[in-house]
Amino acid sequence: MNNVASWFEIPVTDMQRAKNFYQNLLETTFKDEEMDAYQLAIFAGEEGAVSGMLVLGEHYQPSQTGAVVYFNGGEDLSAPLDRAVQNGGSVLLPKTPIHDGDCGYFALFLDSEGNRVGLYSPS
Repeated sequence: MNNVASWFEIPVTDMQRAKNFYQNLLETTFKDEEMDAYQLAIFAGEEGAVSGMLVLGEHYQPSQTGAVVYFNGGEDLSAPLDRAVQNGGSVLLPKTPIHDGDCGYFALFLDSEGNRVGLYSPS
């Protein structure tokens, strides 16, 4: 196993709003699917890469206090944080060094659905 994480699911209450938010934030696309009573939007990714999806359905409730997913924010966290705000999110914690920057940097924001989400940058 090469990665600690293998999959993630982000709860949503408005699938189209959430898809628009993440499409703009991460400059990505989704594959839409349905499974029983659940609406799914699977993040585009390379074969074998860690990925995940947005999920709308019973037992999936957005939260500011649950698990935190960290996305690759690139070299400059200010760009995706600006896109988060422009698309209905808000910054909880701006770019912050981890161990004086020796281990990179992180930031936290609320997405369009009210989930606390993180960004990571090596520099």
